[in-house]
Amino acid sequence: MLMQTQQVRFGFIGAGAISHSSAGDVNRHANGKVVAAQDLHPQRLQELCAAQNIPRAYATADELLDDPNVDAVYIAVPNKFHVPLTIQALRAGKHVILEKPFALNYAEAQEAADVAATMGKTLTLGMNQRFERGTQSIKALVDRGDLGEIYHVKAYWFRRSGIPKLGTWFGNKQLAGAGALYDIGVHFLDLALYLLGDFEPTAVTGATYTKFGHLGLGAGGWGKSDNEGIAFDVDDFATGMLRFSNGVSVSLDISWACHAEEHNRADVQLYGTKGGALAKASRFFRPNEKTGEYLITQDPQAPIRFPHCSRFHNFINHLTVGEDLCVPIEQALAVQRILDGLNLSAATGKEVRFDEAGVALATA
Repeated sequence: MLMQTQQVRFGFIGAGAISHSSAGDVNRHANGKVVAAQDLHPQRLQELCAAQNIPRAYATADELLDDPNVDAVYIAVPNKFHVPLTIQALRAGKHVILEKPFALNYAEAQEAADVAATMGKTLTLGMNQRFERGTQSIKALVDRGDLGEIYHVKAYWFRRSGIPKLGTWFGNKQLAGAGALYDIGVHFLDLALYLLGDFEPTAVTGATYTKFGHLGLGAGGWGKSDNEGIAFDVDDFATGMLRFSNGVSVSLDISWACHAEEHNRADVQLYGTKGGALAKASRFFRPNEKTGEYLITQDPQAPIRFPHCSRFHNFINHLTVGEDLCVPIEQALAVQRILDGLNLSAATGKEVRFDEAGVALATA
């Protein structure tokens, strides 16, 4: 549903590091403006408002959501509070763009999606990896058929030492739900499925490991909060395999910390019958049909759908001029369902399939 005004006024719930770049992104759009922010930490809130010229600062989410001059809300808080705040915002009549992951589990995510439908409000996730220009170019090649039949997708993000600040909510299962899988794995699972164009695997298997964080090793620099002394009890390495009814497979390998040659290595590689590609590196490989010479094209040119390369610009355009959402809520739900399946498989050691309601069920 289009808004009656061309100006989308945002309220930000959460004033961590990601909110600084996000506010700048909103404010760079001609029809977007961050007008209010809220955080439980006064200094963090003051820093965000000062840096991004946000006029109103609130101590509680209730106060921000009561503001009639806020049209849409961006939520970037510990994962445990994603769905409760999303539902509260939707019921307050706000559109919502939510940080990943969607929820702690699929049932929560479905509840939020149902409320959005009931309230007639837009709910989406800010999956920023989809919007990178290289990703959009490779997506265009896939959709045009340049890679032929895609039979396997390999998604990976290896950090040698990249656990978000130890001692904070990122490493706590109660607050985060999971570790590397929910923090960075969700990005590349989503990206692999987006490029493939299929979000409905028939079965998944997964394994998770905690090998460094609980020992105080593998810390990275991301995260705004100070060490709060919270014990580390989530995965710092996760792996999985998805199988589809047409025989296609997707592999996922994710680490916050591991002994690796490179400090940081991440991409999604697609294997097709006519060619292959690396999405983030924006490289397309194929043989010349006439000479057989193997060609590697950097930054292939293709008609991309979202040239603005911004999750917030897509969200604003959707609300004001009806641009298609790059992240429909149905796809976000499917990703959460698969995350549930990977976690269940890791816990049981069994392959997981899904019932008609999307619930993950371990095989006998």
